[in-house]
Amino acid sequence: MRFFSSIALTVALFSVSIPSFAQHEAPASEPTAHEAEAGHGEKKGFNASEVIFGHISDSHYWHLFDINNEPVSLSLPVIIYHPEKGVEMFSASKFHHGHESYNGYHIEKGMKEKIVSEDGAKIIDFSITKNVLSMIVSVVLLLVIMLNVAKKYKKNGTMVAPTGFQNALEPVVTFIRDEVGKPNLGHKYMRYMPLLLTIFFFIWINNLLGLLPGGANFTGNIAVTACLAVVAFLVMVFNGNKHFWGHLFNPPGVPLGIKFLLVPIEIISLFIKPIALMIRLFANMLAGHIVILSVISMIFIFGALSKVAGWGFVPVSLAFSIFMFMLELLVAAIQAFIFTNLTAVFIGQAIEEAHHHDDAHAHHGEEVNEVTGQGYHVSKNEIIA
Repeated sequence: MRFFSSIALTVALFSVSIPSFAQHEAPASEPTAHEAEAGHGEKKGFNASEVIFGHISDSHYWHLFDINNEPVSLSLPVIIYHPEKGVEMFSASKFHHGHESYNGYHIEKGMKEKIVSEDGAKIIDFSITKNVLSMIVSVVLLLVIMLNVAKKYKKNGTMVAPTGFQNALEPVVTFIRDEVGKPNLGHKYMRYMPLLLTIFFFIWINNLLGLLPGGANFTGNIAVTACLAVVAFLVMVFNGNKHFWGHLFNPPGVPLGIKFLLVPIEIISLFIKPIALMIRLFANMLAGHIVILSVISMIFIFGALSKVAGWGFVPVSLAFSIFMFMLELLVAAIQAFIFTNLTAVFIGQAIEEAHHHDDAHAHHGEEVNEVTGQGYHVSKNEIIA
């Protein structure tokens, strides 16, 4: 009850601080007065690409649902710094209802809405967009859940059987510790567990929020995944030891001529790692949203051709949409795990200690005369009991 009360309080605070719900069309799709006159009031047909890209792209409006073919959206606050006017704040709803511009600013249409100044000045946009608000909501959820679980552990310790969210999250935390932290980070795993758990739950929560009706495609935004990848990259670079940097810039046991070819490849691979993290999460989450919306849009596309075809395609579309939605629930957890696991792998490579002298020689193909242990010994590359 405390958890849901906290969520209700958060929603109430946002409702007070942010302009209330307003029924309007997004500026990218709203016809101007001249367009309305030219079209003689003709009703606009269904545009699948507009619906799909309207969901996956960032915006200054959060479209929630439709009532009588009229969209109900949340107009988010616009915060702009103008070099001459200073900081200005107003609601994004000011750009609606036929107003193409407000107070010397207007929104440029495109994949990403961009507010520009009509006087040509370079402004800095600090606006709370749909993705920013989604991030704030996910952080609040993450803090509320984790702090409540931590409070129970602090109060009851580990000897009392967990309950509620504590019971649900304990197996997940244990899984990340035993299957991600320990295998990849060795005895230093506890130092990086807060980072790994934060990355995992942050991505997982945002993936799930994006699947809710009217949810924001937060983790399907490449800017978001790029920031997460940069965090993993910086941790890897600043924790790299001498062994890591020595192998990167001066690979041992490699002829000098080969080093001139190998070192640039190693340096490039250092930057490819965060790029792979960024693209993998972005592409998988974006593709899932596009597929689900495309399948649902097929109902209206066929319906525009024939009502019979539209109604006939409804069962097929709904069945495939439900299947894809269930698959996306699985993908949401898998992608959070993959990002966290690869982050641990990359950090583990950076903090890995140098191997034992005999092991290092064996890796470079040098012959080891005799190594004994566990009832066996190696003699002349043969294992003898």
